[in-house]
Amino acid sequence: MSHEPSQQHTQTMNPEHELTIHHPDPSLYNEDLAPIPHKERKWGWFEIFNVWSNDIQSLFGYSLAASLFISYGLNGWAVMAAIILAGVIVMFLVNLSGRPSVQYGIPFPVMIRASMGTKGANLPAMLRAIVGIFWYGVQTYFASTALHLLLAALFGDSGTPWLGMTPLGWVAFIAVWCFQLLMFWRGIEWIKTFLNWAGPLVYIVMVLLMVVIWYQAGDDIFPAIAHIFSGASETDATTNSIGAFFAITGTMIAYFAAVVINFGDFSRFVRSEGEMKKGNLIGLPLNLAFFSFITLMITAGTLAVFGKTMTNPTDIVAHVDSLPLTLLAAVTFFAATVGINLVANFIPPAYDLANLMPNKINFKTGGLITAIIAFVIGGLWVSLISKIGIPGFVNAIGAVIAPFFGIIVADFYRVRRQKLNIQALFSADPDSAYHYVNGWNRRALMAFGLAACFSLSAIWVPSLAALNGYAWLIGAALGGVFYTLFMFRQTPERLLAQTAP
Repeated sequence: MSHEPSQQHTQTMNPEHELTIHHPDPSLYNEDLAPIPHKERKWGWFEIFNVWSNDIQSLFGYSLAASLFISYGLNGWAVMAAIILAGVIVMFLVNLSGRPSVQYGIPFPVMIRASMGTKGANLPAMLRAIVGIFWYGVQTYFASTALHLLLAALFGDSGTPWLGMTPLGWVAFIAVWCFQLLMFWRGIEWIKTFLNWAGPLVYIVMVLLMVVIWYQAGDDIFPAIAHIFSGASETDATTNSIGAFFAITGTMIAYFAAVVINFGDFSRFVRSEGEMKKGNLIGLPLNLAFFSFITLMITAGTLAVFGKTMTNPTDIVAHVDSLPLTLLAAVTFFAATVGINLVANFIPPAYDLANLMPNKINFKTGGLITAIIAFVIGGLWVSLISKIGIPGFVNAIGAVIAPFFGIIVADFYRVRRQKLNIQALFSADPDSAYHYVNGWNRRALMAFGLAACFSLSAIWVPSLAALNGYAWLIGAALGGVFYTLFMFRQTPERLLAQTAP
């Protein structure tokens, strides 16, 4: 018996009535988690492009890209190729994880109920929320440094630091925290508008900064570019070059990992799968190619102008010593960092927390909880948290959640053949398709546990340190392989029942 749906079914969207949940259980349902009807989806390719623009064009994103050009001893073309390859791979991954949410209009924590169980979905959702909340607090602090730069340029800065920040620094931090919360509280359309404004503005300022650096460098810019393109490695061994190339690719993929797993939180708002794929194409490999070129040119310019390569945009602007550029750059860096914070660290935990208790926590309440905890984390970042090893612990959790990506993809494409029982995702009936055993899919838990052991080993076992850069990809692949093997031990009749509409 074949359980694969017809070609026509897999290529067309479900009718609107199939996205209406008829008898939802209150413990699994609220309006924020419910499927979004197709007629209410307003996002196109430009909105998806700006999700990636804000993810890429942050202060950390620039610093990471710039450091890759000078840290691995590869010529500039090879580094650019590695970064673009990472963009192609991430594009492929998010096209996979985004399609189910385009098809059914559901966010990540609801989507993963099909594989983990209606209660088991809380495990990946909670782990993802922990990572998001922590880095939301940290990025709020870094966004405040951009506002602090602007305020200090206008009014000067003085006063005794408290918990690592001056009084003006605290004013900037609280202002950024309030601004983000206000933006979130106004709803997803306001966030979309902010992202659509911030993404292009950052590019304008980055190009302006590149022009200023080029102008100051004069003819010295070309030897500096040649120096970076020649590479500065102490050895030209081919194996080392190949290893460095794939290490750069792995590093960039890991940078996007947080958004890859819960990309459905954004793709559910898109009008069609074609719009999503177009946005991912322009926003990832093409966007990364242009961004990498700008990064390379500015990095070479700092070498020519200042005699050293600089990877922090704030430091570059400070060295340029131009008040108009400082003010414009401060506003832009603020917008860029707030943008990535909303995309990668605010919206996902809000959905994840809402999934824990939908009858008590909605999307806005989840966001408020995220913001309150993040305020403490960001406020204590300089004086305490950055010094006690917590970031390493949170990064380990981030690596551990990689198998869930493989489980989601394997479940939807291999096990379910791209067809879900949308009603069962919101049902707590013991006989419903995704209830499994008391709401937990033990096979999925075993697949996650085995794959997560590898992810942790790649981080903590010294002999596996060489695999650290690839831990996310391998962990995700292992999660998918183990899950597929374990799930196909079920009877065909059981699998068919779980995919029935």
